[in-house]
Amino acid sequence: MKSIFLDYNSTTPIAPSVQEAMLPFMAEFFAGPDGLYAQSRAIEESLEDARGQVAHLLGVTSDEIVFCGSGTESCNLAIKGVAATYLQQEKPCHIVVSAVEHPAVAQTAQFCRTLGCHVSVVDVDRHGVVNPDDLARLLRPETRLVSIMMANDETGVIQPISQLAEVCQQKDILFHTDACQAAGKIPVNPNQLGVDLLSLSSHKFYGPKGAAALFVGEGVTLNPLIHGAGGEHSLRSGCENVMAWVGMGKAANLVGRSLDSSAEKLTSLCKQLTQKLMTSIPDRVIVHGAAAQRIPNTLCINFPHISAQQLLRRVPEICAATSASGSVGGTNCSPVLQAMGVPDEDKEGTIRLSLGWYTSEEEVDRAAELLIHAWESLHH
Repeated sequence: MKSIFLDYNSTTPIAPSVQEAMLPFMAEFFAGPDGLYAQSRAIEESLEDARGQVAHLLGVTSDEIVFCGSGTESCNLAIKGVAATYLQQEKPCHIVVSAVEHPAVAQTAQFCRTLGCHVSVVDVDRHGVVNPDDLARLLRPETRLVSIMMANDETGVIQPISQLAEVCQQKDILFHTDACQAAGKIPVNPNQLGVDLLSLSSHKFYGPKGAAALFVGEGVTLNPLIHGAGGEHSLRSGCENVMAWVGMGKAANLVGRSLDSSAEKLTSLCKQLTQKLMTSIPDRVIVHGAAAQRIPNTLCINFPHISAQQLLRRVPEICAATSASGSVGGTNCSPVLQAMGVPDEDKEGTIRLSLGWYTSEEEVDRAAELLIHAWESLHH
């Protein structure tokens, strides 16, 4: 039984050319990049090439890229790095995050509360979008950082980052965006967005796990999370994960060259999948965030009158996710859908279908057939 992988927002396969670029650093070029000998210098050059490729994807300079071990680490470095800078100076620190953030941001902000920071949460509307006016009302003289994700991993909804960042710029407040779900799918340029800090993760765009980066704009001061002998602009000590970071650079180069064509294909496939499901199920099918701008590969859809967990158990061929990372008593308790004010009956059967480079029309048709049949067997 061949599986149909529709969980690309969770992770992506490593592209073949990315694997090829990584292989020499598993064997022949195994040394660290900080030695004085020839092999070490060659490795350092490869690492800086990779940094340049990530910078090019974002339209920024290489010295603004800090390599990390994960998107979660990148978000932690941004938020804790700002908070610690002010707390060490015994200055008040107020942080604002949105109600639909990934735990990498939401839980990090809550941890900063235990250090003495004040934390506010800005709500979203029923489409999952933050209103810049709502953000402006939460800002205080001691607000140091606002962190709002660029694209939601569950619904695919894209936030109006430029407008939100402009609200912060007017008050000289740093703005961080978690762009892990956006980078590689849509254009992401920190300078055009007006953000000071931006996180992205390699395994979301056909690179390896264990590789990520944080864009740190010129003039932004951060305290490091990991102390030691220095490295990554003294923001991340430790032996460099050269193989993974080289892979991330190659992946950044690949997705950067195919953004438009990939978006066009994924938009078409997502539309095809949505139409098949909505026309074949007679009851009310809801696509969450349908009225908002969304990344092209994501469909967060509710199948009426059934449980999402039961539905996915009926279709073991399909690799997909419920909209919640955890569930209690079979209930789809997604904080994102909760924040959007989605009624219980409209989220119980919600699953997230996320497509990618290797998704075919045949797989979309087959997945739709399997899901429709499974829904019919559960509903009747």
